Amino acid sequence: MVNNQLISRPLRAYVGVVVGVLLWGFTCSAQAQPVPGELAMAAVESRSLAENVLLDGVIEAVQQSTVSAQTSGKVLQMPFDVDDSVRPGDLIVQLEDSEQRARVSQAQAAVNEAGAVLLDANQRFARIESVHKRGLVSVQEFDQARNNLAGAQARVERAEAGLVEAREQLSYTRIEAPYGGILTERHVEVGESVSPGQALLSGLSLEQLRVVVDLPQRYAASARAERQATVTLADGRVLKTGEMTFYPYANAKTHTFRLRMALNEPNGSLFPGMLVKVEVPVSRSETLLVPASSLVQHSELRAVYVMDSNGKPRLRQVRTGKIVDNQIEILAGVSAGEQVVLNAIELLGSALLSIPPAQQRAL
Repeated sequence: MVNNQLISRPLRAYVGVVVGVLLWGFTCSAQAQPVPGELAMAAVESRSLAENVLLDGVIEAVQQSTVSAQTSGKVLQMPFDVDDSVRPGDLIVQLEDSEQRARVSQAQAAVNEAGAVLLDANQRFARIESVHKRGLVSVQEFDQARNNLAGAQARVERAEAGLVEAREQLSYTRIEAPYGGILTERHVEVGESVSPGQALLSGLSLEQLRVVVDLPQRYAASARAERQATVTLADGRVLKTGEMTFYPYANAKTHTFRLRMALNEPNGSLFPGMLVKVEVPVSRSETLLVPASSLVQHSELRAVYVMDSNGKPRLRQVRTGKIVDNQIEILAGVSAGEQVVLNAIELLGSALLSIPPAQQRAL
């Protein structure tokens, strides 16, 4: 219970004036239509709440990459420009391919030649093998025919590998989009000659997004333990997040730990580079909560009706904190388990919450 002696006389006078004004405003209607029934009450609840820190986060694309040349050649076509949307498999760069096609033709000719040599070696070995079984050919000649056959088979395999490589080099002249998304940067122009490893185009996908936020060092351990976070847009909309990833090392310059969260955003209203607010719980504390409807407030006055030992409601000043799930945090003024009156502001001035003149003078 709060000791009224702790309230200074000026504050008592102020509260008395406020309560008097509130009672006067409700008395007439209460006399005309008295409120029947009993008061609805609720107990002051003690709950463990998380203390949160609010940080700035940035939305980024999970898939963002730069496509580079894998063969040399001159750029013939670039069908898409920066900010264009592409689908998976779309042609984004076409290189001149006459040299690569010539190498494919040479490799194909080498395969044909090796195949012909293998056929001749196979036929020769078959003839010598049949004669060798009758003992009409020396072992040396038989071994030579067998070795020639093995060599011809190896040359065929080498020629076929060369053909695969030549065809692969030819395919490198046609650069396709590895995934659907948006082109963000263009590193070459039509007519330029490129070499292997040279950057061509950069892009990103909008299908998979995530939030990245830097946690101050003092919050890193508790944030890892809680593993919860709330991501909010500027318009107040709360985003659904997925798996959380904590980087196991700190930034050497800022001494912050990076936290990454996957986003589940089906309607496509988010884009890389957008700023969001990330609320991360960093500690827990015990606090008292009362239903929001039990609070009576007027100007600077914050009070609740508390049932005394005689079962009578008594107005008591309280110090409030934040709102949690339609409940108000009480920092001072009540104790856990005490009964407070619900819908006090609606019943104020009625017969149920009337205040005797003596109590009004005391306030």
